[in-house]
Amino acid sequence: MRRAEIAALRYGLDLGITLIDTAEMYGEGEAERLVGEAIAGRREEVFLVSKVYPHNASRLGTPAACRRSLQRLGTDYLDLYLLHWRGEVPIIETLEAFQSLKASGFILDYGVSNFDLDDLTEAHQLPGGEGIATDQVLYNLGHRGVEWDLLPWCTSHRIPIIAYSPIEHSPSDQKDLFNNPTLLKLAEKHKAAPAQVALAWVLHQGAVAIPKAAKAEHVRQNREALELSLTREDINELDHAFPPPSRKVPLAIR
Repeated sequence: MRRAEIAALRYGLDLGITLIDTAEMYGEGEAERLVGEAIAGRREEVFLVSKVYPHNASRLGTPAACRRSLQRLGTDYLDLYLLHWRGEVPIIETLEAFQSLKASGFILDYGVSNFDLDDLTEAHQLPGGEGIATDQVLYNLGHRGVEWDLLPWCTSHRIPIIAYSPIEHSPSDQKDLFNNPTLLKLAEKHKAAPAQVALAWVLHQGAVAIPKAAKAEHVRQNREALELSLTREDINELDHAFPPPSRKVPLAIR
């Protein structure tokens, strides 16, 4: 399994998929070690993202966690470092640590993950908050709550959304999504897989998508989704099958 995952990551780089997202939480550091092995000798090709645990995100804990992540990844800098979700450590401490890491060259940019609008606007108003480069949230056809207020706010402030689980998270959720009649119809129309249509929709919304791909075949399908152009009629059909939010809903988190 490990060998296949490393091969899939390297195949993605071959195809020009250069953003690799990981976190100290994933496998308690093992995912970072795997990524480090996969990108060895190819670091300059990669836009590398990792995330700090909330309980490590203090003024002193953040730099220590970052150093551990860098060591596991076999690199001396991250392109983007995120707070994985909001915890008990005051956000201002995390922002101060992020700014220090950026000034020292250990990270090029910083941001947050799993922040709804109230958390994001609070952070944005703090010293260093204007430097928040992104908010990584769960966003897909079945979870469109961010469109109510978070996505418009981010768009107006030129803060791109990174969509995790863009083709759902669990196997059961993916099965339900991929068996949706509208998605199956559009997949047949475009001679594509349902997952590719779902991924193309997320990209059409202006989000950066980070689908999980542990096999080379999945990587190839993800790359091909970039070439899939959905029409206005396609989007309308998907809106009917997967309605956008009509009210504020709690931020979906996985």
